Amino acid sequence: MSTTLLSAPPAHSADQKNVKRGEFIWYLIAVFFYTNMTGMVGQYRSSYLVDVLQLPENMSSLFNVVSGVVPFVLNFFIAMYIDGRSIGKKGKFRPLVMLVAIPMGILLCLSFWAPSGLTGTWLMIYLCTIAVLWGCLCTVGNTVNNVAVVMTPNLKERDTIISFRGIASSIGNSAPLVVIMVLGLIWKDDLGTQYIVGAALCSVVGILTMMFGMRSVRERVAYENEKKNPLIGFVDVLRNKYAWTIIVSEFLKSFRSIANYMGVFLAAALLGSSNKFLLFGLPTGIGTAVGMLAINFLLKKFDSRVLYIASGIYSVIANTAAFAIGYLYFKNGGAALQVIFIVFLFLIGLQFGASNLLPNMFQADVLEDIELKTGKRLDISLSFVISIFTMVSGTIAGALSPLVLYGENSICGYIQGLPDGTMQSFHTKIMMLFFYTIFHGLMMFLAGVPFFFYKLTGKKKEEIHEKLLEQRAHYKNASIDLD
Repeated sequence: MSTTLLSAPPAHSADQKNVKRGEFIWYLIAVFFYTNMTGMVGQYRSSYLVDVLQLPENMSSLFNVVSGVVPFVLNFFIAMYIDGRSIGKKGKFRPLVMLVAIPMGILLCLSFWAPSGLTGTWLMIYLCTIAVLWGCLCTVGNTVNNVAVVMTPNLKERDTIISFRGIASSIGNSAPLVVIMVLGLIWKDDLGTQYIVGAALCSVVGILTMMFGMRSVRERVAYENEKKNPLIGFVDVLRNKYAWTIIVSEFLKSFRSIANYMGVFLAAALLGSSNKFLLFGLPTGIGTAVGMLAINFLLKKFDSRVLYIASGIYSVIANTAAFAIGYLYFKNGGAALQVIFIVFLFLIGLQFGASNLLPNMFQADVLEDIELKTGKRLDISLSFVISIFTMVSGTIAGALSPLVLYGENSICGYIQGLPDGTMQSFHTKIMMLFFYTIFHGLMMFLAGVPFFFYKLTGKKKEEIHEKLLEQRAHYKNASIDLD
């Protein structure tokens, strides 16, 4: 059987720019509003369950486990389908993003709405069903990020697209904070209405931009169209030593979800209400965007591996300092300390720039190393194998987060449904602050440790890319000769 390469670029395209400005802008818009949709769930679903539906801590813990484990099992088959599907003229990933845009919009709204009268077991079945479906569609929808890797064979242009994609994702993830804060001015004491209206707005805009954005971009990197056993692809990933560096790092990093879980509740304790999370999360989001721009500049002078390790060390320092300022504020009060703490949230966000951007570049480079060694593109297989390990750590963190936050035997002792979040006890505020800052910093430091053993950077990375381009050209010519 001959190997067919679709849309194989001419040899000279490896050194020239291929992506037009309009295409680039539309891609970033699609990524922004897709992440706006997922950010709405990520930022506010836990608050919806705890403060609106007021689920007991054991039900929230069970919800987090089910919504983490069940989609993972189903995603095993979804990942095999995506990597093994036939590639049409529209590319490999673009049609998938357009396919799930509308269903994701519907499920986003349902994630913040529960039929009246549902309680107990039936309520849990409903909530878990919506969450499982959402998790599965996100696996397909996340291929919007894979599009950046295949828009151009030019290595520098690819890294630029990945960088700006990361910035768009970061800002898009924080955009729901603006939406909810504005809606909080209209429905001041009704979180339920704020959340469902916010979800509806995010879903409508997200659907439209995902559809138009994917219609405006092209996939230019060639793929094999020969059917192979997708399970072998998983084995190929597990055999790659560089992939293991990312796997271990992401496994450790996923424990930071305990810290992220505390965010909206800590914002309420600091500012009075969760609808003011914008004032809490925006400095971090701005810091993240600035951090990504700084990383892009620093990459011209320093090795990406060194930058990632250094960012972990910086994270410990910045988060410890933020904890100290927050402790003084909660103990003594004062507007000045509150402002200084928010400034430190910006400084914490600078590290997010590295943790959000550099792993995407590492994965793109590992994909090329695997393709060079096996002749196969395994975009989704690599992501799925990484998710096997992040699912384990993420599920543990998700199960523990509600138990750590609230309930009789919780560490933090958070009280549900208080009209003013600042009424939480000093102990509760400090413990939430500890997990949001110091615990997060330690996890990010540990995530950088495996990269002491990562060597796929600099000249080695460039050599692999050049050899891969030659290999693709060879396969293309062989295919033409066979035909």
